[in-house]
Amino acid sequence: MRILLVSDLHYTLPQFDWVLHVAPSFDLVVLAGDNLDISSTVPLDVQSVVVLHYLELLKAAGKVVVCSGNHDLTGPDTKGEQSALWLAEARAAGVPSDGDAVVFGDTRVTVCPWWDGPIGRQVLDERLEREAAQRPAHWIWAYHWPPLGSPTCWTGRRDYGDADLRGWITRHQPDLVLTGHVHESPFKPAGSWADRIGRTWVFNAGRQMGPVPAHVAIDLDAGSAAWRSLMGEETLQLAD
Repeated sequence: MRILLVSDLHYTLPQFDWVLHVAPSFDLVVLAGDNLDISSTVPLDVQSVVVLHYLELLKAAGKVVVCSGNHDLTGPDTKGEQSALWLAEARAAGVPSDGDAVVFGDTRVTVCPWWDGPIGRQVLDERLEREAAQRPAHWIWAYHWPPLGSPTCWTGRRDYGDADLRGWITRHQPDLVLTGHVHESPFKPAGSWADRIGRTWVFNAGRQMGPVPAHVAIDLDAGSAAWRSLMGEETLQLAD
């Protein structure tokens, strides 16, 4: 199974075009949050319509899942916490998104939302507990924010990670956690695009300008991962 990880496209349409172009070469494309950009002059409701169209095209080209990031939040959910409400339309169109889990053979992909309060955190905590009881050979999480204490969350000045995710990884030990959010990590000394916590590999491709996003290509059958960016290519073996 070949997986493409990208994140933090931030409504950069040439980068969405590139993902659409290469999608048929992969078994699964993971968009790990911040698909929209709150700093753009284009309103979020307009951005979401455009990105939803890309998601439909990606679904037609192959398998795709998308999770929310902090830039994707567009309003309160039924519990009063901020949520990426527009992703409900992606789910209705057949694109697995926040709160979904999808199985590809012996691999389960859990799509985690950007939770914005204690209720959302509790819902995700309980969901991971349930899914841990039925995990197949491979368990993958799409989760926007890297875990605390990992080089995948190093900004060059501070450790900027999610303590809750660190705890969930320690407890459940999924095979892969596919993240984003901290743009600088792969490009900074002491930062990295990859980290291993116990048996879990964590990946964060980072963000770069230009028509091609920084990305990670993972080959589960070959047991390898490659990070490609303007800095070149780095590879590792998942069994190391």
